[in-house]
Amino acid sequence: PLESNDVGSKQNYTHIRIQQRNGRKTLTTLQGFPKDYDPKMLLRAFKKQFACNGTLVDDEELGQVIQLQGDQRLKISTFLTEDGIPKSTIKLHGF
Repeated sequence: PLESNDVGSKQNYTHIRIQQRNGRKTLTTLQGFPKDYDPKMLLRAFKKQFACNGTLVDDEELGQVIQLQGDQRLKISTFLTEDGIPKSTIKLHGF
């Protein structure tokens, strides 16, 4: 019974964060996207639509993380909600 409570509290959220680099440069990270999405295809669509560079990073704890150059938080959020991911499962972080 204890294990099932842990699973319920850890909801599958999609986290969109921003990190400061040097000077005015920023980095937007996206993690926890649904398993039915192919991260490579997501990254390709983001790069094409937002006109920015990006990469796919494998993290031991967080799984696959998409990194994009610049502040793309709102663009990613609207892109994912238009694609059918409920807005309640998307968490925006930063500043």
